[in-house]
Amino acid sequence: MYEGVVQDLIDELGRLPGIGPKSAQRIAFFILAADTIDVRRLAAVLDEVKAKVRFCTTCGNVAEDEQCKVCRDPRRDLTVLCVVEEPKDVVAVERTREFRGRYHVLGGAISPIEGIGPEQLRIRELMVRLADGTVTEVILATDPNLEGEATATYLSRLLRPMGMRVTRLASGLPVGGDLEYADEVTLGRAFEGRRSVDE
Repeated sequence: MYEGVVQDLIDELGRLPGIGPKSAQRIAFFILAADTIDVRRLAAVLDEVKAKVRFCTTCGNVAEDEQCKVCRDPRRDLTVLCVVEEPKDVVAVERTREFRGRYHVLGGAISPIEGIGPEQLRIRELMVRLADGTVTEVILATDPNLEGEATATYLSRLLRPMGMRVTRLASGLPVGGDLEYADEVTLGRAFEGRRSVDE
């Protein structure tokens, strides 16, 4: 334990996701050793982010305006909607340059252990967006873990009766991976999602 404000800084940094006590301590001492100008710049950016950034009123992605740049883009395909858990997932999909539709950010995944049910997610907003019939395909791009699978299953049951195509991202073996190191679920998905070599 350190004195006063140094310990306060370590405690606050330790509250960040993925930052344990040792990492919080390392970051705190990095900040202490940094130039005052650099620390002020970091503090100014943090203030500016909290003041300017909000969530898109349409999809839930991060935005500095009422709508994010994807929702404002008239070249996007309005008939395909990709449902993701978090705004960082939008960035991951955009990096592939494969998807030209729009997004819907749920704000998390169903996790009974953490007390997150469907009502805590942006599912109601999703249903409102789909009500006018413009969207013909919904791609469920939730994480391939227990919570993501539960969310995708819940959404697919909810969406199928609406008569639209509901798809799930394929998952399986990573490029450069070895079969012997793949877990059973990943290997099983790879078999399920196999395709003809002629495709």
